[in-house]
Amino acid sequence: MALYLRLPATARFNIDNELIIINAFNANEPEQSLHGKDVNIIASGPSIQQLPLAELLDTPTIFVNGSISLIGQHQFTDIAGYVISDARFINHQPDILQQYYTGQPLYATLAVFEAMATTHPDIMQTYHHAMRVLYPVDRPWGVKSNKLSFNKLIFKKKLLNKKMPLSYFINNPNFIIDSDHKAADIGVSLNITHGFVEAGTVAYVAAQLAFSRQAASIHLYGIDLLNSKQPRFYENKNNSAPSMLSKVMNERIIPSFNLLGRIYQSHGVPVVNHSPISKSLFDTF
Repeated sequence: MALYLRLPATARFNIDNELIIINAFNANEPEQSLHGKDVNIIASGPSIQQLPLAELLDTPTIFVNGSISLIGQHQFTDIAGYVISDARFINHQPDILQQYYTGQPLYATLAVFEAMATTHPDIMQTYHHAMRVLYPVDRPWGVKSNKLSFNKLIFKKKLLNKKMPLSYFINNPNFIIDSDHKAADIGVSLNITHGFVEAGTVAYVAAQLAFSRQAASIHLYGIDLLNSKQPRFYENKNNSAPSMLSKVMNERIIPSFNLLGRIYQSHGVPVVNHSPISKSLFDTF
């Protein structure tokens, strides 16, 4: 029987000589439950600009990356979460966090929080109680920032920085791993208390979070894929961050979402892709 790395229950950050402790996500925390409600996940594709948002404002909503800027123009009544998995977003769009984050439930990787400790220390000091760490199961450290030095933390958390093949988790009851996928192994988490599986887009992380928090159904908006070279709805041509979606779309994103859709549907949680751009790419929803 394989022995699995026990993920740390807390992460500690030294900010201005103050010890900031952020708890890891734990689905057993009562406040994490979505109580069987439908959940909308809003990504950042250009199709968001044509979305009838007024019809969605009262449904529990999970934002990812820059989509949280929508709260500046619309009155969302139930913000269920905000997910950031890649520290590069923090460095490329620091103003979004500063302007729109005011203590909503924030779920992010260790690398994201380490970047925030440098770029937004005041936010972490003020709102760390509303934050939870999410761990990628195959590399718990997560996607490292391009612009920051992580040498000290990497040294202290050597085990967390070692990437493991997804096949290592094939017998772990918390994951469904497809090792027959031709490009590379893909998978999905049934409880991200034990880690999430990456697929090249933060929306995939958010979907696993919603399932782990007992959503009744998961509705995806703004996962456009085919127009990934266009600026995100909150960007313009002058400040658009590079997108890796086109590189991993066919090999990871589409087959991963199809797997997720099948598995979650088998557990009674339908997943619906509402993007007019990418809807036809998925065969299960």
